[in-house]
Amino acid sequence: MKFLRELLQKNFSTLLSMLLLVAVPIVGSSSLTFVLYRNQQLLEQLTTAQSLLYFVIVGVAMAFSLVNTTAVVLITGFYLGWSGFPGMVVAYALAALLGYQIAATLDHGKMTAFISRFPKAEAVMKELKTDSWQLIFLTRVSPVTPFALMTFILAIMGVRRWPFLLASVAGMLPRSLFFYWLGTKAQDVFTLLKDPGTGTTGKLLLLGLVVVSFFGLYYIFSHALKRALSKGAASAEMHP
Repeated sequence: MKFLRELLQKNFSTLLSMLLLVAVPIVGSSSLTFVLYRNQQLLEQLTTAQSLLYFVIVGVAMAFSLVNTTAVVLITGFYLGWSGFPGMVVAYALAALLGYQIAATLDHGKMTAFISRFPKAEAVMKELKTDSWQLIFLTRVSPVTPFALMTFILAIMGVRRWPFLLASVAGMLPRSLFFYWLGTKAQDVFTLLKDPGTGTTGKLLLLGLVVVSFFGLYYIFSHALKRALSKGAASAEMHP
């Protein structure tokens, strides 16, 4: 209880931000659907400049967790086709970088400082950072992990910026390609957002990504814990 009380007292703004990053995309995606419903021609026949502006806007929106990333991919695939996919990748990269900077600014090292008071937890987190590329990649692969929330958590852990960016983009590609393809094949954007219609093969693919992410993260966490305990025991023997 003391741990939880101190965690809330010293990291309230950080924890509140994390909660909002889960709740806000639901409202944002609903609002986006409503706007498209009222303006169905909004994203059709965009000029090059308008397309660039669109990707900047969705990148910022994803960074602030204003919209669900899967909804953005489906909509972009539907309206812009495969010619818009490179822009979608750039928007993801922009969202990841902005989200990283926002998290680092809001937290300002408070969570890391708090965890440093608990040597075992700090040791595990340090070990996790040595596997940061794999850790980031596996959190991005899963279609059920919230994009902005994971960005926030990884940033306050102190993972390095550029490995974070590269692993984020690489991890997002498998599911993004699948949902983008669904968007290009759809006949109606509202039906698409309500039910992407992944089919049996698609459901198996998404389940496979979830399984890979879950067991991969379990492996990384368990080995990080073992390494931390092993180093702790070795240090205790050296300094009895």
